[in-house]
Amino acid sequence: MDLSSLKPAEGSTKSAKRIGRGQGSGRGGTSTRGHKGAQSRSGYSRKKGFEGGQMPLQRRIPKGGFKNFNRVEYASINLDVLQNLATEHKLTVIKHEDLVTYNLVGKREVYKILGRGELKAKLEVHAHRFSETAKKAIEDIGGSANLIGK
Repeated sequence: MDLSSLKPAEGSTKSAKRIGRGQGSGRGGTSTRGHKGAQSRSGYSRKKGFEGGQMPLQRRIPKGGFKNFNRVEYASINLDVLQNLATEHKLTVIKHEDLVTYNLVGKREVYKILGRGELKAKLEVHAHRFSETAKKAIEDIGGSANLIGK
């Protein structure tokens, strides 16, 4: 046996329809496109979701949901990040300006301190919000959690 002698099984493949090759072929004339209309023209492409003129599903179903434009999105900073900041830069007070300086938050960004990680340094932390676990962890060591307004 030779790879060049391999063929598909008998009857498993079909030859392509040769469309638009004269009247004698049986597929000349309109070339299986029917008479007139957009679908018979060259360059026609059906829009996504088109249902033959019927109101498409995405327009029949009402709009849903609600986006609260008053929502405040808080950047999150965990206790382990504060601990790293305090040890690397020898800080005892962490304010908004410090977090901006070390690229943890943007200048106009509001942030919340979350309780992941372990805090060993006694810190005075100023933030827009604190989670209960973070506030408890900061105050258990003897530090203070101070809220700042936005």
